[in-house]
Amino acid sequence: MPKPDRPPSTGAHIEAPPIPDRYEDALAELERLVAAMEGGQLPLDSLLANYRRGAALLEHCRARLQAVEEQVKVLEEGQLRPWSA
Repeated sequence: MPKPDRPPSTGAHIEAPPIPDRYEDALAELERLVAAMEGGQLPLDSLLANYRRGAALLEHCRARLQAVEEQVKVLEEGQLRPWSA
């Protein structure tokens, strides 16, 4: 079997771990990713992967905050309803 003209890609897609359920855990991971990216020492592939992961974490954190804000509004209106997180 002939060898390919170039070596196989070393940037194979690795599935990211699931987003943490807890807001605090997701925020802590997001802060670590931002610090690593701001350090300027990551290779381009890692920078892109961290950016994608950070975007997913940010979306999760925003959604969690919005859910809490909505629950607070319900409580402020004197209507206690079950919280669907």
